[in-house]
Amino acid sequence: MSDLERYLAAATRENTRLSYASAIKHFEEDWGGHLPSHAEGIARYLAAYADRLAIATLRQRLAALARWHNDHGFADPTRAVIVRQALRGIQAVHPAREKKAAPLQLTELGAVSDWLEGAAARAKAARDVAAFSRHLRDRALILLGFWRGFRADELVRLRIELIEILPGEGLNVFLPTSKTDRDNRGRVYKTPALSRWCPVAATQAWLDAAGRQEGALFPGIDRWGTLSQDAMNVGSVAPVFRRAFAHAGIERADHYSGHSLRRGFASWANANGWDVKSLMEYVGWRNVNTALRYIDVGQHFAKASIELSVSTQPPAALPPPTVTASAPLLLAIQVRFSLTSYSNNARKRTNARRLIEEACLARHRAQRQDANGYHFLLHIADNAELDDAMAMVLDDMYRIADNHECFLDVTITDKDGTRRWD
Repeated sequence: MSDLERYLAAATRENTRLSYASAIKHFEEDWGGHLPSHAEGIARYLAAYADRLAIATLRQRLAALARWHNDHGFADPTRAVIVRQALRGIQAVHPAREKKAAPLQLTELGAVSDWLEGAAARAKAARDVAAFSRHLRDRALILLGFWRGFRADELVRLRIELIEILPGEGLNVFLPTSKTDRDNRGRVYKTPALSRWCPVAATQAWLDAAGRQEGALFPGIDRWGTLSQDAMNVGSVAPVFRRAFAHAGIERADHYSGHSLRRGFASWANANGWDVKSLMEYVGWRNVNTALRYIDVGQHFAKASIELSVSTQPPAALPPPTVTASAPLLLAIQVRFSLTSYSNNARKRTNARRLIEEACLARHRAQRQDANGYHFLLHIADNAELDDAMAMVLDDMYRIADNHECFLDVTITDKDGTRRWD
């Protein structure tokens, strides 16, 4: 392979190359198609598998076919009107609900961590080297994956020589490439040491047991306890999770996947008041829509709105509750905003409005004051952190508007108009 071919190959990720090769093989061998193809042939291929393959899989097959034609100097037939119409029709006739990994809750994380720690101690006492190594590895894998929001493919690519552990402080790990790092610049991920269920202590314990200075952080382990020179296969991560969850007594352990740790951390962070910007920066997301796929903001918004309405209604035949001196003073704050799309895309403007409502305003018990959803009344504690909270709301609103190619005009004031944030 020449230097040019090596660099061109490196420009496309290995997973993408493999999935595209599989798609081309399916088109030619399983279906009997011929390349180069034409628009009608591509449309017939989609129709043949419309009721057997998910719409996301069909889109991936189209991307692979488009790439093949472009790479070989042929016109791209996947962009033809008949192909796009066939895809829309398939989606209408065979709608599919998006499948999401079950998020791992903090209590479940604690249960599996404690079980693995105890199982490792028992295996050590019984001189079961294989079980001892596997339990320590799995505990470090789960705790580091949860508290850093790593995906399964990121976990298996972590290298020992790229890790710096500061006992009692934290852990720094350099990941050269990731799915969101399209420019392959790499990034250092910092993980804090915790007083309980600590990913740093778990990783240190695993490294001490492994006795290695370099190589894959999470290698495969055979039945005799021998550590492989290669990282564990990404496809084995989910079974490792499920097996550990089942042993720890977690119900429906088979519903968890490699994304459960990431979704679990995102849901935990959202429930504990992390703003969208902080969550995106910590995990490494660049797009608000990606972040919101991992947190149940719709349910969070509904709960906040319903609870606020319920809490303001006094019990029947009883006087309204009195506010004690220790109760926090809630300040009513008005938020008025408008969005103007500079790309003339009404859908993006609508999505931006919805995301602002769910991601920025819902956490402050927002109540909609108009039919269009551009005027809200927030209820937030009037304390020393109020200005910071409003600054975060504004920052997130502008970020969402920018991501959706919209100009944002927003005014935030208290109900009396004496205080203003902009």
